Amino acid sequence: MRQGDSKSDMERLGVFKEMSYISVGDKYTAPSNRPFNESAYRSRQMQVGVAKQQCALQSGYFDKTFKRIFEHEALSDPLKLTHQNRIQQAKKNLGKAFLPCNGVKKPCGSGNYYGTLSGPVEAMSPLAVARKAHRSPGRNIVTSNPKKGSGYSYPNVTLSKVELYASDPYDRAREALKKAAIIHRSKLRDGPFKLNLHPRDYFQANPYRCDKPLPPAHKPLAPGQKVSPVPFKPPSPSKKIGGMKAGTFNSYPSHSADLYVIRHSKPTNQEPIFHPPPGPKSTPVKSIITVNVNRSVHAANYTSTFPAVMTF
Repeated sequence: MRQGDSKSDMERLGVFKEMSYISVGDKYTAPSNRPFNESAYRSRQMQVGVAKQQCALQSGYFDKTFKRIFEHEALSDPLKLTHQNRIQQAKKNLGKAFLPCNGVKKPCGSGNYYGTLSGPVEAMSPLAVARKAHRSPGRNIVTSNPKKGSGYSYPNVTLSKVELYASDPYDRAREALKKAAIIHRSKLRDGPFKLNLHPRDYFQANPYRCDKPLPPAHKPLAPGQKVSPVPFKPPSPSKKIGGMKAGTFNSYPSHSADLYVIRHSKPTNQEPIFHPPPGPKSTPVKSIITVNVNRSVHAANYTSTFPAVMTF
């Protein structure tokens, strides 16, 4: 734990002890004073010749002789090459070219099979097909001649019989309603059901109406008793509440000495409570490459491990 920190290294980083991040004890050397590639300044270095100017000679090139792009090229006639290629392709033919026996025949009209490979189709032949002899379905039902006219308002003209006249009272529907109403009234008991919880208006028409019973009537005083004519007056005007109970009828209640929460006494010999560390936390982790470099390169062999850049 660092001095002045309230939390331990286990709570902050999840490790037992936080290591230092500066160095391992070696002295710091500035990059300007640190030697770099000392072997480049000691032995003989690579030497080059003077730059040569371009000329018609071969001295400025790697090859000793000049190499042409085309060698032994000659004039070629494209027409002659095409003719020779055609003769070579014709020699590959085994015989003469295939010629059909006759030319393509032209049709003489629609529906003609002249010049076709398949020939005439029997299904499309115009010849008549043998069919069975026609059989008559028989004679229809014979009825009497139809009567002239539409037949409206004439009896015994249609297939059904004429309905006979049946008398019907004039007020039959009205009498049936009366009988149904009488039967309905006979089934009722007392009067209609009235519910006292039906909604009513908040303000009634009569402002003096009251559902509560009236108090007993005021009795007049006896002639011997006298009523003082002076009205009652309070001893002083009403007081405003100013953070206290001044001007009220009841006195301010006294403060209770009882505690709101009962405090339990702590035991004297109590062991410290174990608090587990709060889960894994992020810690500075070095890569595998850095660890391998630190193992092979350190302060003792730092100057001897750097490879030489230009050595011969």
